[in-house]
Amino acid sequence: MKPFSSRLQVVDALRGFAIVSIMLLHNIEHFDFYFTPANLPAWMPAIDNAIWDTLFFLFGGKSYAIFALLFGLTFFIQDDNQTRKGKDFRGRFAWRLLLLLGFGTINSAFYQGDILTIYAILGFVLIPVARLSDKAVFWVATVLMVQPYMWVTFIHAVQNPEMVVANPVSWSYFGRMGDYVTGSSLGALLWGNLTNGKLAVFHWTWESGRVFQTSALFMFGMLAGRRGLFVPGENQKRFWIRAFMVAVVAFTVLFYLKTNLKGWIDIKAIRRPLVEIVTTWANMGFMMVLVSGFVLLFQSAIGHRMLRVFSPIGRMSLSNYMIQSIIGSFVYYGFGLGLYEYTGSTYCLAIGLVLAVLQGIFSTWWMSRHKYGPLEGWWHKATWI
Repeated sequence: MKPFSSRLQVVDALRGFAIVSIMLLHNIEHFDFYFTPANLPAWMPAIDNAIWDTLFFLFGGKSYAIFALLFGLTFFIQDDNQTRKGKDFRGRFAWRLLLLLGFGTINSAFYQGDILTIYAILGFVLIPVARLSDKAVFWVATVLMVQPYMWVTFIHAVQNPEMVVANPVSWSYFGRMGDYVTGSSLGALLWGNLTNGKLAVFHWTWESGRVFQTSALFMFGMLAGRRGLFVPGENQKRFWIRAFMVAVVAFTVLFYLKTNLKGWIDIKAIRRPLVEIVTTWANMGFMMVLVSGFVLLFQSAIGHRMLRVFSPIGRMSLSNYMIQSIIGSFVYYGFGLGLYEYTGSTYCLAIGLVLAVLQGIFSTWWMSRHKYGPLEGWWHKATWI
């Protein structure tokens, strides 16, 4: 395989697509503060519900999965480039993850649902597997994707069907958000997000199976880089066509199971881990539908013209992700405009689309004048300090 001497445009565009879809989800969630406003027009709640269900069906659990897949791919590209120069990138990558943890901590102060801190911590799993064979990495990633902890929980529940199932620990922390999100104090918000908020997210990441899922996707992304799956070519195109067809079938079956499990299994202790497992797999199936469909469409002339608009956004994804957190918290939280009180999904989607267009305009302008995004430039310089 040829070295990655130039940027893969499809990867930039796909990462930009993920950033935009994440922004739309964050907006309809009021950036993690779920609140249904009163006094909406009688016709609006039905539209709000339709928009909510549609966006979560399309992007919920999938956009972050795309991001995780590309995180692993980026690690491979950087590691491969350094290996070709006779250098070992793994130590530098560990330092790079610590820098990402710093960015994530800043981002978490404004938006508790930040994923940068999670990626910075879980990214260390790539270091011990970086020199393993493709087959070994594939099986490690597959075991993680199977969700072993959930299966242990399921087996325990089958053996003890009368056990009392407590609510997830994260719920108690999420329930305290209103104490600081709705207030007018920026200081209280920042402290609340960095303490209570991060505990909520860390617990939720474990309880939802995201720890295993994200680690697995990092490794699958690294394997995709090794196999050159995002490099344009006929073999790669055939792979993505097969992946698209398999993913459609897999998602259809898994979505059917996910939808009906609650009606099939009455015992809550048994049902809960199974629902988490099947939900994770269903999300991965649809994520592959999105990724393979995007890559195939990007290779067509019309699709390339349509989708390349996401490339500048993707090239400065770190900057855009943090910018949307700061702006979003100001728009919806009490210290800023406090629009959480007045906006349902319809209004929030409109706001999200406007912000996405503005980010696209800014990204296009910035990348026409600079090699890196604002924060990407700092991250790059600090990586090689």
